[in-house]
Amino acid sequence: MDMKSPAVTATPARTVAEGVAVPILAAISISHLLNDLIQSLLPAIYPILKTNFHLDFGQIGLLTLTFQITASLLQPLVGYATDKKPQPFSLVVGMGFTLVGLLTLSRAGSFPMLLLAAALVGMGSSVFHPESSRVARMASGGRHGLAQSVFQVGGNAGTAVGPLLAAFIVVPMGQSSIAWFSVVALLAMIILFNVGRWYQAKVVALRSKPKAAPAASPHSRAKVAVSITILMLLVFSKNFYTASITSYFTFYLISKFQLSVQDAQLHLFIFLGAVAAGTVLGGPIGDRIGRKYVIWFSILGVLPFTLALPYANLFWTGVLSVLIGLILASAFSAILVYATELVPGRVGMVAGLFFGLSFGMGGLGAAVLGQLADWTSIETVYRVCSFLPAIGLLTYFLPHEKPKALAA
Repeated sequence: MDMKSPAVTATPARTVAEGVAVPILAAISISHLLNDLIQSLLPAIYPILKTNFHLDFGQIGLLTLTFQITASLLQPLVGYATDKKPQPFSLVVGMGFTLVGLLTLSRAGSFPMLLLAAALVGMGSSVFHPESSRVARMASGGRHGLAQSVFQVGGNAGTAVGPLLAAFIVVPMGQSSIAWFSVVALLAMIILFNVGRWYQAKVVALRSKPKAAPAASPHSRAKVAVSITILMLLVFSKNFYTASITSYFTFYLISKFQLSVQDAQLHLFIFLGAVAAGTVLGGPIGDRIGRKYVIWFSILGVLPFTLALPYANLFWTGVLSVLIGLILASAFSAILVYATELVPGRVGMVAGLFFGLSFGMGGLGAAVLGQLADWTSIETVYRVCSFLPAIGLLTYFLPHEKPKALAA
């Protein structure tokens, strides 16, 4: 899919690379790390909340669903609105919602208060992700896959570090110690304020230039609609499976291998670290060889490992979880950039749609799998989920891309 003008196509890679706004890309990636570190605290302390509030797995799933739904429903709307009228400082406001949710979580004394805290954190996410994804693209210098991977790796690194900090801070010191992480939210707000100033200057500069003709997709509306639907199903597969790990892996390890809470969270940290590493690879490789190949490998390629996981001993469970995280994580950057190129000129809306879908599927997956665990067992959850990557076969029906067309 060639979304570039001939002039851009002819530009040497070195010149394009020099256009990358490295400080802004680094700042938005660090902000993503801090944002997702905070958000990952909620599932990381599920074992504590389950004990303190006498929750069942269904209620654990409802907590995740509340967080994910508030994020997923609002993200496409936020993206659509900011496509029409950019809001450079909305990133700071979004982080403010996350801060309030964090403090509410630290003081919650009932299950409804936990749900309120989860909803506030979800609202913060709904603002942060579509706008920060737009900033990453603006700072990319044309290397969209690379920029999206750098942005995503910050979030995945934060998601990985969250459970580790929970294991060594929240588990021994209790729920109230979550309030200490408000410092992280405040630091993120400072960084995002400075990113907002750059973003505002960029918007002003763009407005002063003559408006270019809107880019058009090289495919028919029907083909675009079918392709977006397939990409959504692939995101469903990826995030439904990921939800089984992020929400229930610690319970699985505790139940099957009698690990302590801290040891189980260390295993979760290792998995999430592999996710962060895998994210780095997907975008740049997609820039070079084509995003469709990356999507093929990331979704379908993980199937043998997910099928083996429910039957592995502790050692091989650790090995397989790393391989699954590493391979599966490379998909999202490729899917997101592929989608934005299918629908050019709608970066915020498409990013909001796919981030929202990602959160929504994660929340729905957590709720459904929690009920399944209550009705059967936590081991059954992983046997059922092991088949989800087979949905990756649908990648065959996506429009084929030429590598040169994507090396932006």
